[in-house]
Amino acid sequence: MIFNKETAKKTAEVLLQINAIKLQPNDPFTWASGWKSPIYCDNRIVLSYPQIRNYVRETMAKHIEEYYGKPDVIAGVATGAIGIGALVAEYLNLPFIYVRPEAKKHGRQNQIEGYIEKGQNVVVVEDLISTGKSSLNAVKALHEADVTVKGMVGIFSYGFEISKENFEKANVELHTLGNYETLLEQALDTNYITAKQQDILAQWNANPSEWNAN
Repeated sequence: MIFNKETAKKTAEVLLQINAIKLQPNDPFTWASGWKSPIYCDNRIVLSYPQIRNYVRETMAKHIEEYYGKPDVIAGVATGAIGIGALVAEYLNLPFIYVRPEAKKHGRQNQIEGYIEKGQNVVVVEDLISTGKSSLNAVKALHEADVTVKGMVGIFSYGFEISKENFEKANVELHTLGNYETLLEQALDTNYITAKQQDILAQWNANPSEWNAN
């Protein structure tokens, strides 16, 4: 996973500003997986703030061109990255598609929505990376459509070891605007959390499946 420190700091600042990321080490959330978590990230909130939305859109677009060159198509991972992916594609004046978690059970039974041709170069846009499973599921569907996935750009990653292993195993390069370590630094610097809470958040990140708030 690759990120730019200056971009990561700015991204942490804006996500905390609009409460897209909520830190509650003393009152943890429960994820769909059953994991207890002192952090919850909902980057869809970015779409409701034009100035921040534009920052994310333009920064993502610049990262895509810098790291991958200009692809033929931008692909968003449904559902969280459809909005920002479409905005990035618009900014780059490129076609946009999105990838469902699985093929529809009715109609044309598509997993990939939109027009794409075999052999085209695609960059995948994601809003949030946790274990990487759903993100890489989208990459798998694109490979099965005989297109070339140049890489993935996400808004934020929790930076789990399992995620790093999954991306390495799949041979997919991932760039994110923000990352967990920088988020904690920014939250501490702005008194959003205390040093004790930072320790709790760091402990959770090291072993999220076994972490217990008590």
